[in-house]
Amino acid sequence: MNDLTRPARLAPGARVAVVAPSGPVPEERLQAGLDVLRGWDLDPVLAPHVLDRHGTFDYLAGADADRAADLQSAWCDPSIDAVLCARGGYGAQRVVDLLDWDALRAAGPKVFVGFSDITALHEAFAVRLGLVTLHGPMAAGVDFLKNGRAQEHLKATLFAPETVRTITSGGTPLVSGRARGVTLGGCLCLLAAELGTAHARPGARGGLLCLEDVGEETYRLDRYLTQLLRAGWLDGVRGVLLGSWEGCESPGRVRALLLDRLGGLGVPIAEDFGFGHCEGALTMPFGVRAELDADAGTLVLAAPALR
Repeated sequence: MNDLTRPARLAPGARVAVVAPSGPVPEERLQAGLDVLRGWDLDPVLAPHVLDRHGTFDYLAGADADRAADLQSAWCDPSIDAVLCARGGYGAQRVVDLLDWDALRAAGPKVFVGFSDITALHEAFAVRLGLVTLHGPMAAGVDFLKNGRAQEHLKATLFAPETVRTITSGGTPLVSGRARGVTLGGCLCLLAAELGTAHARPGARGGLLCLEDVGEETYRLDRYLTQLLRAGWLDGVRGVLLGSWEGCESPGRVRALLLDRLGGLGVPIAEDFGFGHCEGALTMPFGVRAELDADAGTLVLAAPALR
């Protein structure tokens, strides 16, 4: 697995577009998020359909074509330095194949931030554009708005990425050891849902796989992991970093399942890396070469996430 192209870091005054490729966005939370971004001396620009609601399916932030057009326009606008997602939910899979990937590629690299349902877009940006992306807090995310650690880690990653080249776990190793590879991953259920789709990543070979999920019963997590194993998608993975399992069953039960399904891979597995659906979630760069030390609980990036 190769390193991907790193976009340029942000500077004060940078224009950042806020888009909603997935679920509907609460306006009050969005406005609070914009205030945070302005406090960082960024110039946030709202995409036209960010506050839309789908007429039939209220779990979508407007029509598929409109959500895709917002992302496309923001990315292809030369005055925009970064594209930030407002929230997750569901819907990104429905827009991936509506985007003009040749046009996105021609527009050049930019910073892209989001997580949860946005995993589908992280995968697409990696496979179709070869770009480093940031699995991090979203502009209207409740955990982001209320938590200084989440805000500060994202801000440091955007403006001074050399200061956050080491990301530290708060837990113990599930499986000891060290490994080097290229970071990838996201929400487990979305990674499983990518299997068999056009342009899907063939597998995690050579990668350091970051996994997290939210609100899933253990048997469902089992199903996703077993599907990835049966498909051979985990063959050759170098190491695994586990994030949050908010709203899932007890930590002990989830831990037992993760060890049962992933322990046989024979690679280092580190717990509690503090990314995903959790308070104070850290920003994880995807597509960068790094070293995982499961015993020390550290991920050290070979280079800053952004240039």
